[in-house]
Amino acid sequence: MRGFVLTGFLAAFALLLPACSPAGPKFNGIDVTGASFGRDFRLTDPDGRERTLSEFRGRYVMLFFGYIHCPDVCPTSLARAAEVRKALGAEGKRLQVIFVTVDPERDTPQLMRAYTEAFDPSFLGLRSDPEGTRKVAEEFRTFYQKAQGQGTYTVDHSAFTYVYDDQSRLRLMLRYDQSAEQCLADLRALMRAGA
Repeated sequence: MRGFVLTGFLAAFALLLPACSPAGPKFNGIDVTGASFGRDFRLTDPDGRERTLSEFRGRYVMLFFGYIHCPDVCPTSLARAAEVRKALGAEGKRLQVIFVTVDPERDTPQLMRAYTEAFDPSFLGLRSDPEGTRKVAEEFRTFYQKAQGQGTYTVDHSAFTYVYDDQSRLRLMLRYDQSAEQCLADLRALMRAGA
């Protein structure tokens, strides 16, 4: 998948970003504290309400771009997020997982709700029209591109999960190959740092 090639490039790029505190917690993921991208979004939930990042202030956010028909990366990443939320125990209520579709033509609000809730009832699926999707992907420096198949198409896309602290600041990018245990350790370290 071409998205994995871009994932490697983005990982290398992200490592060049300055962290605001060199003595901060150590993470398994990529520390992007102080990044100038991924600052906000304006997307629609399955009920037709516009949602923004700022409304989740006070909670930790894991945000992932993907699409419902994705055969491997998306279900694996969402299952991992569900495992992390469950392992956090009571602290899991402070975590909001958001799935943003890069395939708004097929991923209707009804399908988005059913898909995300199949992993965890608290997970939220957000979408926009094709132009809004392009703009939010640019803001998050995420890649996606249709790849034609026989009679249908897939969407190549980046496989990072963006993690925000409880002040709605982008802090981490979790790689697709990180285990649930590594992601859990990162979330716990971030929560301890903000306590």
